[in-house]
Amino acid sequence: MLEAKTAEGDFWNNQESAQKALQRIKQISNTTKPWNDLLRDISDNLEMAELLISDGASDTGSEAVELTRLVDEIEARLEKLETHSMLSGEHDIANCYLQIHPGAGGTESCDWAQMLMRMYVRWAELKGFRVSEEDIQPGDEAGIKSATLYIEGEYAYGLLKAESGVHRLVRISPFDANKRRHTSFASVFASPEVEDDVVVEIKEGDLRIDRFRATGPGGQGVNTTDSAVRITHIPTRIVVTCQNERSQHKNLAIAMKVLRSRLYQLQLEEKERALAALEAGKKDIAWGSQIRSYVFQPYTMVKDHRTDYETGNIQAMMNGELLDNFIAAYLKMQMKKV
Repeated sequence: MLEAKTAEGDFWNNQESAQKALQRIKQISNTTKPWNDLLRDISDNLEMAELLISDGASDTGSEAVELTRLVDEIEARLEKLETHSMLSGEHDIANCYLQIHPGAGGTESCDWAQMLMRMYVRWAELKGFRVSEEDIQPGDEAGIKSATLYIEGEYAYGLLKAESGVHRLVRISPFDANKRRHTSFASVFASPEVEDDVVVEIKEGDLRIDRFRATGPGGQGVNTTDSAVRITHIPTRIVVTCQNERSQHKNLAIAMKVLRSRLYQLQLEEKERALAALEAGKKDIAWGSQIRSYVFQPYTMVKDHRTDYETGNIQAMMNGELLDNFIAAYLKMQMKKV
């Protein structure tokens, strides 16, 4: 008994270690509890089905209809849990920074980048995630020149890491008076939110910090002061911009947080010895490098070139309703490689 008390006392004496242990216990509980709940509900429904069969109940009766609804609900829960079971990376459960950049092509590509941003925002909302626009730079005529979204939700990074890469659009351009078909590209890059206790070395001499006047909506205070901040990490050529806050100090703090996330993601890739860098600046946003194609004309199709998964319902895809299917296909492919 004395030894047990001593061990317990030692545990709580180190508050930082204790909090990490408790957080880990909570994560494990959050993982196992849904499976245990599902097994219990399956058992209950099997008992209900056996009773209905023994009583000779009708297939169209209210009890049978309710049982069918519960089975459909169980299938949806099982599919969600199977997806989460494939997210075993150290930071898969973390919140996510998602950056979107148009490729060459001017207004057409800027518009495509904004369409992608809307797709991810709709997807996040459908999942009950919270989305914050950390930085949005509007295009000269339409669309966006760049966007950084902060997506808060369990496994946000683990799911969205499947989206890192170049996305290709084929459609009749609304900006072409002759109604010709155009091909546009945009890049997406996901990185995890980095906890404060994670060491990411950033040397002051490796940074170039530019301050400038913000553009676009945001109120008089934003647009008339040099509140916007651009940080360039010279060794990696990563550029992070933030101009959404009125305070230059807040913009600088947000930009540094995004930069830490980007640099940590690069560290993860180096440790995993990735065959291809995911960092957007190291891959051409052009032909031959896309991970997925979205075709609006002459037919409708979305196809992932890594998994060959595809759908013809492009409107549902752009509304964020089918993105989970593509993410699940990618995660299953990655599991097979392990």
